[in-house]
Amino acid sequence: MNETFILLALLGLCIGTLGTLIGAGGGFILVPILILFFPQLSPQHITAISIAVVAINASTGTLAYIRSKRVDFKAGFIFALATIPGSILGVLTTKIIPKNQFNIIFGIMLLLLSIFLFFKGGKKKEYKITAKSSGHTHQKIVDKYGEVYEYTYNMKYGMILSIFVGFISPLLGIGGGIIHVPAMAEWLLFPVHIATATSHFILAIMSSVSVIVHYIQGSYEGFETLKMVIALSIGVIPGAILGAKLSRKVKSIFIIKALAISLGIVGIRIFLSAF
Repeated sequence: MNETFILLALLGLCIGTLGTLIGAGGGFILVPILILFFPQLSPQHITAISIAVVAINASTGTLAYIRSKRVDFKAGFIFALATIPGSILGVLTTKIIPKNQFNIIFGIMLLLLSIFLFFKGGKKKEYKITAKSSGHTHQKIVDKYGEVYEYTYNMKYGMILSIFVGFISPLLGIGGGIIHVPAMAEWLLFPVHIATATSHFILAIMSSVSVIVHYIQGSYEGFETLKMVIALSIGVIPGAILGAKLSRKVKSIFIIKALAISLGIVGIRIFLSAF
């Protein structure tokens, strides 16, 4: 077992822990690292590796969140179905987008989202119970620890958001949670802990579809690509379990701020790498 394999496994551990804690899958960490340290990889292979790791991370984290009873299954299933058409189109688009343009788009998107989340995200919200006749869905969840979450959200807006997330996620290899979590918390007004758990559930479905499409497209051909996925996965699985456990002890404001800072650092580095 060489040094690169061990380092990738350790990286996977970090990705699994942080990615599950904030419900973002971890692709936003993995993609820029692959771009910076494995420049020989094409955008297609970078996104293929990343989305496979995200699928494993999301599936493992989802099982832990289900045990904690924090997944909104109704929203999760419907939003996940809405991501599938965009997800397929996003995978196909990775073959035609130039690498520098790929880096610039990814960097700018992360920077803008980082700034918004850091200054505007995570503020305490009043979760008003809106009538169903207004197009809102009411939900009440009591988790394993007795915490009660009661809120309403606009299903139509959530589906529109999910179609966009489905397209952009495999295109950039980020898994979608990095967009879904802040959008669900800040726009749809989900409680942050429910948003992170449900986002992971959506990711598990969406990223698995992307992996299948990547496989059909031949993105996993070659021993090196498979070896990298295996090495990262060895760390991701225990990391996802740890991240889900930590989520109960971490306040929602910290989750949003940690997401914002991570996005900013990664966004700057990935944007500069394009020049």
